[in-house]
Amino acid sequence: MVGGSSGIEIGLGFDMVRVTEASALACGRLMGRGDERLADQEATRAMEQAFRSAEMNGTICVSKGGAPALAVGQKLGTGALPVVDVVVDALEGTNICATGGPNSLSVIVLGSPGSFLSVPDIYMEKIAVGAGLRGVVDLALPVADNIDAVAGSKQCRPEELTVVILDRPRHAQLVAEIRRTGARIKLIGDGDVSAAIATAVHGSGVDVLIGIGGAPEGVMAAAALQCLGGDMQGRLVPRGGAASARDWSRRSLGQVLNLDDLAKPDDLVFAATGVTDGDVLKGIRFSGGGATTHSMLAHLRAGTVRFIVTEHSL
Repeated sequence: MVGGSSGIEIGLGFDMVRVTEASALACGRLMGRGDERLADQEATRAMEQAFRSAEMNGTICVSKGGAPALAVGQKLGTGALPVVDVVVDALEGTNICATGGPNSLSVIVLGSPGSFLSVPDIYMEKIAVGAGLRGVVDLALPVADNIDAVAGSKQCRPEELTVVILDRPRHAQLVAEIRRTGARIKLIGDGDVSAAIATAVHGSGVDVLIGIGGAPEGVMAAAALQCLGGDMQGRLVPRGGAASARDWSRRSLGQVLNLDDLAKPDDLVFAATGVTDGDVLKGIRFSGGGATTHSMLAHLRAGTVRFIVTEHSL
C-alpha cells in the first residue's frame, strides 16, 4: 500500500476511473441535445452512485455549484481506509456537453486530508504551463513578460506558442495584449481544466493557459499539474461583487497562490474521463450496444500517468 495503511493505493485510483467513466457514460448520451441541466443531473447521479462502492472514507472539500448532491462536506465511499479529501466535478463543461463542443470531462481528485485549498465557488485568475516550466511564470507580472519567459524556456519564439483563453468579454484586453506579443491564441467556450492539463501533455498543441475561470476548476487543474510536473498560479476573484466573497478575506482575494498553495504535493490522485473530444482525451464513442471511454489517471506518489481506453458492454 502506498503511504501506509492510510495512504492512497494505486488500485483506488483505478476505482476513481471507474467512477468518472460512469458519470461520463451517463451524460455522454445527452451530448448535443441542448439540455445542460439534464446532462449535469445525470452525470451527478451516476457519479454519486458509483462512489458508494469505493473503498475509502472520503469527504468532498471542493465542488462546483451549489447542488445538494456532491456538495462540500458530503461523505463518499464505504467508510474504510484511506481517509481522503475529494474534489469533484461530475461534468466539467455542462454547456460543452449540451452543444457537443470540445473538452468536456468528468473529473475526480483525491488527496490526503488538508491537501487542497478550500475555495468557494467564485472566480480564479490563472496561468498554467507544462513540464519543465516550474517557476518560469508569475501572475504578478505583465502577460507579455510571461509569454517571453515561456518562449525563452522553450527556446522558441512567441509566435510558436499557443495560448488558450476562455472566450469571455472580460478577456478582451488580455487577448489584445497577447496578440501584441505575437503568440498564437486559441479561444475556447468552456473547459479550462482540460486546457490547463493540455499544457503538460506532449503533443496537445497547448503551451499556456491564461485568464479568469472557476476557482474549483483551478484546484482540479493544480492537482493534475502537480502529478504531471507542470506549474500554475492563481488569484481568487469575486464572482458578481462583494457578496460572493463573504467567505473569503480581502487579503486572500488579492494574494497570488502558487501550485503548492492550491494542491499540496502529497498523496494526490487525479482521474478524468472524456465526455466530448478534446486536446487530451477523446469523448464517449457509442456503437452496437457498447461504448468506448478514454480516461487519464495520474498518481503523484507513484510517479505514474496512465491513459486508459475501456470497452463497455451496455
